[in-house]
Amino acid sequence: MTDQKRRMLAGEPYIADDPELAADALRAALLGERFNGCPADDAEERRALLTDLLGAFGEGSEIRPPLRVDYGYQISVGAGVFVNFGAVLLDVAKITIGDRTQIGPNVQLLTPTHPLDPDKRRAGWESARPITIGANVWLGGGVIVCPGVTIGDDAVIGAGAVVTRDVPPRVVAAGNPARVLREIP
Repeated sequence: MTDQKRRMLAGEPYIADDPELAADALRAALLGERFNGCPADDAEERRALLTDLLGAFGEGSEIRPPLRVDYGYQISVGAGVFVNFGAVLLDVAKITIGDRTQIGPNVQLLTPTHPLDPDKRRAGWESARPITIGANVWLGGGVIVCPGVTIGDDAVIGAGAVVTRDVPPRVVAAGNPARVLREIP
């Protein structure tokens, strides 16, 4: 394992232009292309591709194409999860999606971050922070979840929300930036 890949997996700043990471990204892109082009009536092949692409893919879960990922192997999808069309799951850090979560169309889970210092950005430094989505969460269409965010169990995130901070369990949150609107009894 290269030093840069080790650094990325450890959650440390790393240089993204690394041959091993490029090979991992190419593998994910090729598997993603196969998944995105798989016939709609071939559920078995789609599941096999997702099982190969993702770090974990729970029983009874479904992801509708198209799907875009960075590496795939840092994504863990629980059981009974539904992900609608157009998901972008940038897994430079771990992305964990809890059981029975529902994710609307065009949702983005974005773990990468970049330095504010322009010289470091120009040099190719990058880092990431993990995203955790609890069990039985509903993310409405077009939701964007930013690096380092945890969304608690049973929470609902309104369509188009930009989630920049942790969201507690059993609340409805919406807006840009997302804020808690009310508790769920």
